[in-house]
Amino acid sequence: MSDPLALPAGRLPAGPAFHLPSARAYSEYKPLKATRLDQAAAKVVGLARVGLAGWASRRYARIARNALALAEAVAELSEEALRFRIRAIASALRARKNFRDADITEAFALIREMSGRVKGQRHYGVQMMGAAALLDGRIAQMATGEGKTLTATLAAGAAALAGLPVHVVTVNDYLAERDAEEMRPLYAALGLTVGVIKEKQEQPERALAYGCNITYCTNKDLAFDYLRDRIALGQRASDVRLKLENMHASASRLAQLRLRGLHFAIVDEADSVLIDEARTPLIISAPAGSQFGTEVLARAMEIAGQLSSPQDYAIEAAEHRIVLTEPGRERITTLAKSETAGHDSAWRGRVTREGLVRQALSALHLFRRDEHYILRDGKVVIVDANTGRVMPDRSWSDGLHQMVEHKEGCALSGARATLARMTYQRFFRRYPRLAGMTGTTRGVAAEFWTVYRLPVARIPTHRPVQRRHLPDEVLPDEGAKWRRVTERIAELHARGCPVLVGTRSVAASARASAYLTEAGLPHTVLSAAQDGQEAAIVAQAGQRGRITVATNMAGRGTDIKLGPGIAELGGLHVIMVERQDARRIDDQLAGRSGRQGEPGCFQAILSLDDPLMESSLVGRGLARRIMAALGPARGRALGARLLRHAQLRTERLHGRMRADLLHSDQMQDRILAFAGHAE
Repeated sequence: MSDPLALPAGRLPAGPAFHLPSARAYSEYKPLKATRLDQAAAKVVGLARVGLAGWASRRYARIARNALALAEAVAELSEEALRFRIRAIASALRARKNFRDADITEAFALIREMSGRVKGQRHYGVQMMGAAALLDGRIAQMATGEGKTLTATLAAGAAALAGLPVHVVTVNDYLAERDAEEMRPLYAALGLTVGVIKEKQEQPERALAYGCNITYCTNKDLAFDYLRDRIALGQRASDVRLKLENMHASASRLAQLRLRGLHFAIVDEADSVLIDEARTPLIISAPAGSQFGTEVLARAMEIAGQLSSPQDYAIEAAEHRIVLTEPGRERITTLAKSETAGHDSAWRGRVTREGLVRQALSALHLFRRDEHYILRDGKVVIVDANTGRVMPDRSWSDGLHQMVEHKEGCALSGARATLARMTYQRFFRRYPRLAGMTGTTRGVAAEFWTVYRLPVARIPTHRPVQRRHLPDEVLPDEGAKWRRVTERIAELHARGCPVLVGTRSVAASARASAYLTEAGLPHTVLSAAQDGQEAAIVAQAGQRGRITVATNMAGRGTDIKLGPGIAELGGLHVIMVERQDARRIDDQLAGRSGRQGEPGCFQAILSLDDPLMESSLVGRGLARRIMAALGPARGRALGARLLRHAQLRTERLHGRMRADLLHSDQMQDRILAFAGHAE
């Protein structure tokens, strides 16, 4: 073991203290159009970075070791001397364009010591490795429960001391506000200000929050605020024009902005934000009046009810879309001309009438209550497919939302016109510095590089993982599955073991609750219908005898602490009852148990009625017959393989959808570039 490194004599560097890049009125990086040569070069660089991943990990480990070696000397500093050293390292960081390992090492040692004094928490070596990877512009893959929130303080603190405005991006409002408030004392001790973006803030409040050194916000708030800024800036928004306008104009556009540009973003749950949510473009719309009345929507639903599948239309469940057949198109034309429909202009054009019926079919067959949306206060409220949380301020486009409202008998909301549109891919690539953290990158590491130029750094765990993975159980149908799930939970509950049941939808949570209630098992249900309580509910999931049913990774970011004596019982038992669209999301659910070296157990109890089987090459009926012929053990093994294969097909499909969206985004950018404005 090496002796602690001595600190250099403390004095501020001579000369100008700040050597920051020239300030822009609204800073952002717009990637140039990639040529084939650029794409080929990117692949070569990507392969080289993969080959050098081991070297990078050793470098991060060296930074962590050197920072820990400084711990004893830093701990001896008085409060005044520690703050002086922080000001000195801030000057050193600001004097350079890039981060030097020696500066990062000292900054981490000082922030770690300040965290210990202010919060009673000192960063582990693996957390410093993760923070070094973030400053290096990478995705830090850290296992669930390794303390990514605290890890972010090192990278965000060092970057903010260097003069970079930092956005710490999380997946929901609760986590943004919680993390900002928890870490505010540490940042204040470092001389940094912290802002947090909340749901109902107005423009002045948001501008104030974004004006802080470090801002905590959700990905949706951040991206939509950026789009609103682009709308406010308009087409003629050169840097020089904006600066001159700000000096002389009575009402500068800069005064209407929320952000001060894009500089450095640290994205928590990066796989969810940059991959899963990247299939859907971000759209800002404005009320445009009612495009179609109740009678038109009712007639569209009526015509849709008279069509039959597969003769008139095909349901492509995996791609979540309806495809009309040629006979179906002809039948729609015939039905639209009958009775009173033909008198409405909405039914005269082929494109319009087919679009209406297609949306009606989608509302009837693709969008299900308590899975894709819930009813709250007489309104249709969308449920986020990636997080299981409700989105009360979002609506589906092209009349689909009104179709669903009509189906459910709700009052129709007004139609909306698109003002601005952007994908997450295009938005996050505009940060000159971008980094992220996630629990797993299984299957998407290549996409992180090709789309965002973000290589992955795998960070070891602080303690060895003790989680047990039991073999999957696959039952023939839904009823058999729920009976087996109830039986297994009853066994564990009798021993006092806490159980967390992971589902995909509100409807599945309700079914689980019904079976548990019938069996007389006390439990708590956490779903999109009452997301405000999710953190408190999930935090108690590790107590003795507790049974918690949670929808689609609800409560991510909240620690589940084991109650007294639970470790001796095997820790938290997680039971997954439906496969997710990607295996890495299954892995994240498993990671809710066995955190920080604690014991835990994960088991999947599934059935051939799983929604993923719609993507399987083998139909459910045939699969059941084969399972019955093979016997219980071999049949369950076959079922597990079929579900894994269906999951793999879904992952590939979603990957193609993201690639198609990015391609269409780039094509739109080129087309609208003639007008000088792509958003």
